[in-house]
Amino acid sequence: MPPNDKPEAQKKKRNSGGVRPGAGRPAFVPTDEERRQAEAMSGFGVPMEQIAAIIRGGIHLETLRAHFAEELLQGKAKANAKIGQTLFQKAMGGDTAAMIWWSKTQMRWSETQKIEVNGAGNPHLAALVGLASATAARVIEHEPDAPADGVTLQLIGESVTVDAEMTEETS
Repeated sequence: MPPNDKPEAQKKKRNSGGVRPGAGRPAFVPTDEERRQAEAMSGFGVPMEQIAAIIRGGIHLETLRAHFAEELLQGKAKANAKIGQTLFQKAMGGDTAAMIWWSKTQMRWSETQKIEVNGAGNPHLAALVGLASATAARVIEHEPDAPADGVTLQLIGESVTVDAEMTEETS
């Protein structure tokens, strides 16, 4: 038989390259229990790397993100909603700490203490206030979007905080 005239059975056995049908690992298909588990752990604040390590004895982080994206998002959202509801109820019930926390985080309230210092009669204090004001102006000029929480200077072991808000006086 000439070399090119092989029977059909022998021709089919020969692999011409590429992926063979049925080769490799089966596609990952999450179970309902794994979905519930991922959602619960996400809600409890377990990091994604650790969730991936627990599911099915350990899956790749990309597999977790690809197959459990909705559960990871919903778990965190449901937990945040429940905590928010409890905090809101405590605040509405008169819990002072909850009311303060809510007003600072949700209403953007903050505590500020402003101390006005008059350098008249004390040249060292006047120089310090001038230096702090100039420093605050430079900070605001270079970082206009940065919060102006104040400038802290160290002077012979004592901290002095000067309000960084610059006001323009007109006469």
